[in-house]
Amino acid sequence: MEEILTVDRISQTYQAENGELTALDDISFTVKKGEFVSIVGPSGCGKSTLLSIVAGMIRPTYGRVLLQGEPIEGISPHIGYMLQRDNLLEWRNIYRNVVLGLEIRKKLTKENEEYVQGLLKAYGLWEFRDKYPSQLSGGMRQRAALIRTLAVKPDIFLLDEAFSALDYQTRLAVTDDVRRILKLEQKTTLMVTHDIAESISMSDRIIVLSRRPAHISRIMEIPFDNPELTPLQRREQHPFQEYFNTIWRELDVHV
Repeated sequence: MEEILTVDRISQTYQAENGELTALDDISFTVKKGEFVSIVGPSGCGKSTLLSIVAGMIRPTYGRVLLQGEPIEGISPHIGYMLQRDNLLEWRNIYRNVVLGLEIRKKLTKENEEYVQGLLKAYGLWEFRDKYPSQLSGGMRQRAALIRTLAVKPDIFLLDEAFSALDYQTRLAVTDDVRRILKLEQKTTLMVTHDIAESISMSDRIIVLSRRPAHISRIMEIPFDNPELTPLQRREQHPFQEYFNTIWRELDVHV
Protein backbone atom coordinates (compact mmCIF):
# COMPACT_ATOMS: atom_id res chain seq x y z
CA MET A 1 0.00 0.00 0.00
CA GLU A 2 1.17 3.50 -0.79
CA GLU A 3 1.96 5.96 1.98
CA ILE A 4 -0.64 8.74 2.12
CA LEU A 5 0.45 10.61 5.28
CA THR A 6 3.98 11.44 6.43
CA VAL A 7 4.72 13.05 9.79
CA ASP A 8 8.33 14.19 9.50
CA ARG A 9 10.32 15.09 12.65
CA ILE A 10 7.55 17.09 14.30
CA SER A 11 8.45 19.02 17.46
CA GLN A 12 6.27 21.47 19.33
CA THR A 13 7.37 23.93 22.02
CA TYR A 14 5.39 26.49 24.01
CA GLN A 15 6.40 29.49 26.03
CA ALA A 16 5.37 28.86 29.65
CA GLU A 17 5.74 31.03 32.76
CA ASN A 18 8.83 29.14 33.85
CA GLY A 19 10.42 29.01 30.40
CA GLU A 20 10.08 27.04 27.20
CA LEU A 21 8.04 23.82 27.36
CA THR A 22 8.52 21.02 24.83
CA ALA A 23 5.32 19.06 24.19
CA LEU A 24 6.40 16.91 21.23
CA ASP A 25 9.95 15.87 20.44
CA ASP A 26 11.02 14.63 16.99
CA ILE A 27 7.90 12.64 16.04
CA SER A 28 8.09 10.76 12.73
CA PHE A 29 5.80 8.11 11.23
CA THR A 30 3.86 7.29 8.07
CA VAL A 31 0.33 6.03 7.43
CA LYS A 32 -0.55 3.89 4.42
CA LYS A 33 -3.64 4.34 2.27
CA GLY A 34 -6.62 2.56 3.83
CA GLU A 35 -4.82 1.93 7.13
CA PHE A 36 -6.32 2.52 10.58
CA VAL A 37 -3.64 3.82 12.98
CA SER A 38 -4.15 4.80 16.62
CA ILE A 39 -2.05 7.03 18.86
CA VAL A 40 -1.99 6.25 22.59
CA GLY A 41 0.08 7.74 25.38
CA PRO A 42 0.01 9.03 28.97
CA SER A 43 -2.51 11.73 29.82
CA GLY A 44 -1.26 15.17 28.82
CA CYS A 45 1.56 13.89 26.61
CA GLY A 46 0.41 15.85 23.54
CA LYS A 47 -1.68 13.33 21.57
CA SER A 48 -4.38 15.86 20.66
CA THR A 49 -1.74 18.50 19.90
CA LEU A 50 -0.16 16.11 17.41
CA LEU A 51 -3.54 15.46 15.77
CA SER A 52 -4.19 19.21 15.53
CA ILE A 53 -0.84 19.62 13.78
CA VAL A 54 -1.75 16.88 11.29
CA ALA A 55 -5.09 18.63 10.72
CA GLY A 56 -3.29 21.88 9.92
CA MET A 57 -4.87 23.68 12.89
CA ILE A 58 -1.51 24.22 14.63
CA ARG A 59 1.79 25.01 12.93
CA PRO A 60 4.60 22.88 14.39
CA THR A 61 7.71 24.51 15.81
CA TYR A 62 9.85 22.12 13.77
CA GLY A 63 9.15 19.51 11.13
CA ARG A 64 6.41 19.07 8.57
CA VAL A 65 3.38 16.97 7.68
CA LEU A 66 2.85 15.71 4.12
CA LEU A 67 -0.43 14.49 2.66
CA GLN A 68 0.13 12.55 -0.55
CA GLY A 69 3.57 14.14 -0.77
CA GLU A 70 2.34 17.73 -0.43
CA PRO A 71 2.99 19.80 2.73
CA ILE A 72 -0.08 20.61 4.82
CA GLU A 73 -0.29 24.37 5.18
CA GLY A 74 -3.35 25.31 7.20
CA ILE A 75 -6.66 23.47 7.31
CA SER A 76 -6.92 21.09 4.37
CA PRO A 77 -10.14 20.17 2.52
CA HIS A 78 -8.66 16.68 2.12
CA ILE A 79 -8.81 15.99 5.88
CA GLY A 80 -11.93 15.10 7.88
CA TYR A 81 -11.80 15.74 11.63
CA MET A 82 -14.17 14.24 14.22
CA LEU A 83 -14.00 15.59 17.77
CA GLN A 84 -15.18 14.19 21.12
CA ARG A 85 -18.74 15.44 20.63
CA ASP A 86 -20.85 15.10 17.51
CA ASN A 87 -21.50 18.89 17.33
CA LEU A 88 -24.76 18.36 15.45
CA LEU A 89 -26.87 21.51 15.21
CA GLU A 90 -30.08 20.95 17.15
CA TRP A 91 -32.17 23.24 14.91
CA ARG A 92 -31.30 21.35 11.73
CA ASN A 93 -32.68 17.92 10.94
CA ILE A 94 -30.29 15.03 10.32
CA TYR A 95 -30.23 15.48 6.57
CA ARG A 96 -29.48 19.20 6.86
CA ASN A 97 -26.77 18.39 9.41
CA VAL A 98 -24.97 15.86 7.23
CA VAL A 99 -24.89 18.21 4.21
CA LEU A 100 -23.63 21.15 6.28
CA GLY A 101 -19.99 20.73 5.25
CA LEU A 102 -20.98 20.60 1.59
CA GLU A 103 -23.02 23.78 2.02
CA ILE A 104 -20.11 25.59 3.66
CA ARG A 105 -17.77 24.51 0.86
CA LYS A 106 -20.40 25.41 -1.77
CA LYS A 107 -20.36 21.84 -3.07
CA LEU A 108 -23.97 20.86 -2.50
CA THR A 109 -24.37 19.53 -6.03
CA LYS A 110 -26.89 16.93 -7.20
CA GLU A 111 -24.09 14.37 -7.43
CA ASN A 112 -22.96 15.04 -3.85
CA GLU A 113 -26.54 14.98 -2.55
CA GLU A 114 -27.01 11.57 -4.17
CA TYR A 115 -23.79 10.42 -2.50
CA VAL A 116 -25.07 11.60 0.91
CA GLN A 117 -28.42 9.90 0.36
CA GLY A 118 -26.58 6.68 -0.47
CA LEU A 119 -24.56 6.94 2.76
CA LEU A 120 -27.70 7.52 4.83
CA LYS A 121 -29.38 4.50 3.25
CA ALA A 122 -26.32 2.26 3.53
CA TYR A 123 -25.70 3.04 7.20
CA GLY A 124 -29.21 3.00 8.60
CA LEU A 125 -30.11 6.68 8.91
CA TRP A 126 -32.26 7.30 5.86
CA GLU A 127 -35.55 6.80 7.71
CA PHE A 128 -34.32 9.26 10.36
CA ARG A 129 -33.28 11.98 7.91
CA ASP A 130 -36.14 14.30 8.96
CA LYS A 131 -35.58 13.76 12.69
CA TYR A 132 -33.66 16.21 14.86
CA PRO A 133 -30.50 15.34 16.85
CA SER A 134 -32.37 15.34 20.18
CA GLN A 135 -34.58 12.54 18.83
CA LEU A 136 -31.63 10.20 18.14
CA SER A 137 -29.60 7.97 20.43
CA GLY A 138 -25.96 8.82 21.13
CA GLY A 139 -24.79 6.10 18.77
CA MET A 140 -26.99 7.31 15.93
CA ARG A 141 -25.86 10.89 16.47
CA GLN A 142 -22.24 9.76 16.17
CA ARG A 143 -23.07 7.87 12.99
CA ALA A 144 -24.65 11.04 11.60
CA ALA A 145 -21.51 13.01 12.48
CA LEU A 146 -19.43 10.39 10.68
CA ILE A 147 -21.60 10.61 7.55
CA ARG A 148 -21.34 14.42 7.68
CA THR A 149 -17.54 14.04 7.56
CA LEU A 150 -17.70 11.38 4.82
CA ALA A 151 -19.93 13.65 2.74
CA VAL A 152 -17.05 15.97 1.84
CA LYS A 153 -14.98 12.96 0.66
CA PRO A 154 -11.81 13.50 2.70
CA ASP A 155 -8.66 11.50 1.90
CA ILE A 156 -7.89 10.92 5.58
CA PHE A 157 -9.98 10.80 8.76
CA LEU A 158 -8.79 12.15 12.11
CA LEU A 159 -10.62 10.94 15.23
CA ASP A 160 -9.84 12.78 18.47
CA GLU A 161 -11.31 10.79 21.39
CA ALA A 162 -14.40 10.62 19.17
CA PHE A 163 -16.28 8.15 21.40
CA SER A 164 -15.34 9.35 24.87
CA ALA A 165 -18.63 11.22 25.44
CA LEU A 166 -20.64 8.00 25.02
CA ASP A 167 -21.59 5.51 27.72
CA TYR A 168 -19.59 2.26 27.69
CA GLN A 169 -22.20 0.04 26.02
CA THR A 170 -22.96 2.59 23.30
CA ARG A 171 -19.24 3.17 22.80
CA LEU A 172 -18.65 -0.52 22.07
CA ALA A 173 -21.44 -0.57 19.49
CA VAL A 174 -20.31 2.68 17.87
CA THR A 175 -16.71 1.50 17.44
CA ASP A 176 -18.07 -1.48 15.52
CA ASP A 177 -20.14 0.87 13.36
CA VAL A 178 -17.35 3.36 12.73
CA ARG A 179 -14.64 0.85 11.85
CA ARG A 180 -17.01 -1.02 9.51
CA ILE A 181 -18.04 2.17 7.72
CA LEU A 182 -14.50 3.51 7.38
CA LYS A 183 -13.23 0.19 6.05
CA LEU A 184 -16.12 -0.12 3.59
CA GLU A 185 -15.47 3.43 2.38
CA GLN A 186 -11.71 2.62 2.25
CA LYS A 187 -10.80 5.66 4.35
CA THR A 188 -7.37 6.14 5.91
CA THR A 189 -7.79 6.88 9.62
CA LEU A 190 -5.60 8.31 12.39
CA MET A 191 -7.21 8.10 15.83
CA VAL A 192 -6.17 9.51 19.20
CA THR A 193 -7.51 7.64 22.23
CA HIS A 194 -6.60 7.08 25.88
CA ASP A 195 -8.34 3.69 25.77
CA ILE A 196 -5.85 0.89 25.06
CA ALA A 197 -8.56 -1.72 24.46
CA GLU A 198 -10.33 0.58 22.00
CA SER A 199 -7.12 1.15 20.04
CA ILE A 200 -6.41 -2.60 19.79
CA SER A 201 -9.97 -3.41 18.76
CA MET A 202 -9.94 -0.91 15.87
CA SER A 203 -6.37 -0.52 14.61
CA ASP A 204 -3.96 -2.01 12.12
CA ARG A 205 -1.09 -0.32 13.97
CA ILE A 206 -0.67 1.55 17.25
CA ILE A 207 1.80 4.37 17.91
CA VAL A 208 2.74 4.57 21.59
CA LEU A 209 3.94 7.96 22.83
CA SER A 210 6.03 8.59 25.93
CA ARG A 211 5.20 11.14 28.60
CA ARG A 212 6.02 14.78 27.82
CA PRO A 213 8.12 15.76 26.01
CA ALA A 214 6.51 13.05 23.91
CA HIS A 215 8.50 10.90 21.55
CA ILE A 216 7.55 7.61 19.91
CA SER A 217 8.43 4.80 22.29
CA ARG A 218 7.02 2.02 20.14
CA ILE A 219 5.01 1.30 16.99
CA MET A 220 3.09 -1.98 17.16
CA GLU A 221 1.48 -3.99 14.39
CA ILE A 222 -1.89 -5.42 15.51
CA PRO A 223 -2.48 -8.51 13.37
CA PHE A 224 -5.36 -10.94 13.86
CA ASP A 225 -5.76 -14.24 11.99
CA ASN A 226 -9.06 -13.04 10.52
CA PRO A 227 -8.83 -9.45 9.21
CA GLU A 228 -12.64 -9.29 8.92
CA LEU A 229 -13.20 -9.47 12.69
CA THR A 230 -15.25 -6.61 14.17
CA PRO A 231 -13.83 -4.61 17.11
CA LEU A 232 -16.10 -6.55 19.48
CA GLN A 233 -14.95 -9.87 18.04
CA ARG A 234 -11.31 -8.81 18.31
CA ARG A 235 -11.74 -8.32 22.05
CA GLU A 236 -12.55 -12.04 22.36
CA GLN A 237 -9.42 -13.26 20.56
CA HIS A 238 -6.37 -14.66 22.35
CA PRO A 239 -3.84 -12.08 20.99
CA PHE A 240 -5.96 -9.21 22.34
CA GLN A 241 -4.78 -9.60 25.94
CA GLU A 242 -1.17 -10.01 24.85
CA TYR A 243 -1.32 -6.75 22.88
CA PHE A 244 -3.00 -5.03 25.82
CA ASN A 245 -0.33 -6.17 28.28
CA THR A 246 2.50 -5.12 25.96
CA ILE A 247 1.09 -1.61 25.49
CA TRP A 248 0.24 -1.28 29.18
CA ARG A 249 3.83 -2.12 30.14
CA GLU A 250 5.13 0.35 27.57
CA LEU A 251 2.91 3.11 28.92
CA ASP A 252 3.65 2.20 32.56
CA VAL A 253 7.33 2.93 31.96
CA HIS A 254 6.41 6.47 30.93
CA VAL A 255 3.80 7.33 33.58
